[in-house]
Amino acid sequence: MTFDEREYQIFSEAMADVRPLSKGTDKVLASQPRKEPTQAQLARRASAQGGEEESNFLSDEFVELLSSDDPIEFRRDGIQTGVVDKLRQGGYPVESQLNLLRRPLSECRRELFKFIRDAHQHELRSVLIVHGRGKRDDSHANIARSYIAKWLGQFEEVQAYASALPRHGGVGATYVMLRKSLRARQRNRELHQKRNPH
Repeated sequence: MTFDEREYQIFSEAMADVRPLSKGTDKVLASQPRKEPTQAQLARRASAQGGEEESNFLSDEFVELLSSDDPIEFRRDGIQTGVVDKLRQGGYPVESQLNLLRRPLSECRRELFKFIRDAHQHELRSVLIVHGRGKRDDSHANIARSYIAKWLGQFEEVQAYASALPRHGGVGATYVMLRKSLRARQRNRELHQKRNPH
């Protein structure tokens, strides 16, 4: 049997129970009733249609490694140095924390993105990211710490960040200050107008 004959035989066997459509119809009748979508499928569909499923914009390109001993600090333009000073000294209560110790980088990237977005949506202002530090600059913990420092600066929601105090993990953890949500800013404006009507 040649290769072509064998192929034809396999094709014929596979198509043995296929019946042609009746003449004069262009519709295919399904033999089984269509299954209803699951709750999870419906939720994913609604989320995608509502535009809630954002793509993760955090860069996974090469990052320059930080020294494992050095504290990190960042403030966005327009943020007063006093805010960073207070943040560095643990002056803001930690409202939520994310533990990324010993997690793969891809998971750190995914979890950090979700955590910062959720925290901002729930109007949290000060959060803590626990990432570890490592004894060597090229340790996994320090690589993760270096990426996390870079990623935090890519969020518009992040106003400032600084290495934590020893009681919260020292350079193995980072305090993050988030900007007020639009809702919170609107409430502040309304409150201010009520107090100062003129």
